[in-house]
Amino acid sequence: MAMDFTPLRVQNQAMPTKFPRSPYDREGGLVYFPRMIGKIRMHMAGDLPSDYHANLGSGFDLRCCEFLNVDYATLAAKVREGGSDGDLLGWCFATGRRPQEGEIFMWNEYLRKCGWNDHYSERLRTRLEGLGMAGRLDVQTLFDLIEVDEGRQPGGPSAVG
Repeated sequence: MAMDFTPLRVQNQAMPTKFPRSPYDREGGLVYFPRMIGKIRMHMAGDLPSDYHANLGSGFDLRCCEFLNVDYATLAAKVREGGSDGDLLGWCFATGRRPQEGEIFMWNEYLRKCGWNDHYSERLRTRLEGLGMAGRLDVQTLFDLIEVDEGRQPGGPSAVG
């Protein structure tokens, strides 16, 4: 008998079906930035699932802001003013810092691999168990976990490079 690895979030019809963008999506070459901006926009519109609210500005959001040397609350206020993802990233570059190509490469590779044989591995395992997906061998990183938890395939279409 095959195990059903459909994420609990997707199985539950009472849950919203609209989720933030993939963490693999990029703006200006940076992974995760579009997801963070999208979560801020969804929160402003009242569309962000409530279980995401407590982590706004922490976790990968915080890491992204630290990488760009901008304050999350200040960035969120800037998002409220409007502008495209590219405009907002340009603001981050002007206000905080513009990483070099090599730094962006290292950022992307670090973030894409969080949970794979590192200090996040136990957290990944625990989260998979809590979501009823302990047997998912294709979920090897926190980005993969986000993808499957939100009903997408692990790896994402823009996962490589």
